[in-house]
Amino acid sequence: MSSSDFPSDPASGPTGVSAPEPALSSDRPGAQSCVGESEAKRQQILSGANLVFAEHGYEGASMSAIARKAGVSKGTLYNYFTNKADLFTAYVEQRCREKLPPILASIKHGRTPRETLTLMAGGIIQLITQPESLVLYRIIVSEAPHFPQLAVSFWQHGPRLALATLSQWIAEQTERGTMYTDDPDLAAEQFFSLCQTRIAHRKRFNMPLENEEEDKRKVTQSAVDIFMAAYGKPDAHNTPRA
Repeated sequence: MSSSDFPSDPASGPTGVSAPEPALSSDRPGAQSCVGESEAKRQQILSGANLVFAEHGYEGASMSAIARKAGVSKGTLYNYFTNKADLFTAYVEQRCREKLPPILASIKHGRTPRETLTLMAGGIIQLITQPESLVLYRIIVSEAPHFPQLAVSFWQHGPRLALATLSQWIAEQTERGTMYTDDPDLAAEQFFSLCQTRIAHRKRFNMPLENEEEDKRKVTQSAVDIFMAAYGKPDAHNTPRA
């Protein structure tokens, strides 16, 4: 199935639903307050969608169930999102907008490469082991063979952005002489992979961890040590990033 085949939700299509709420217009009085109400309603729908996707996955979720969980009519739901694919993409985008900036901000301050990588590793591990992240990961993996556009949407708004930001930072460090690699993109992917050892894999399989906090500390330290051993210059420990 190609990306162009990415379906809506035919079982819960707009046929026979109540009339959509009127579109908002910035030209009429009170438009500003309506925009606020519109955003609040959109967030209400996304919150309901999050619960339904978590319980039923993508294919098992219907627009009818999402409307019920969100406490809105199907007409209102379709006024905000044209189909289930549109809704899921918005859900992924929102989560990435909320969760990625604090992690990426760790590379925007004057720190040594080791300090920067330590903060980023901790943030990555924390993010990918959160319950919502685990649910999203399982949805993407289970549904990607049937709905490949789900994986594309997730990749573009999440991992791709994070990898590109880290790759650019690595390239900048190489120019400054604090690190060295002829392939910053590969190095960025390797760092993200190092951060996913032990804890992430076990949590994705619902396997228990005896000492999660200690494991997080060990994985963070190990990821940074291995990465710096491979790509760091000897004086990088004491050279702040400009």
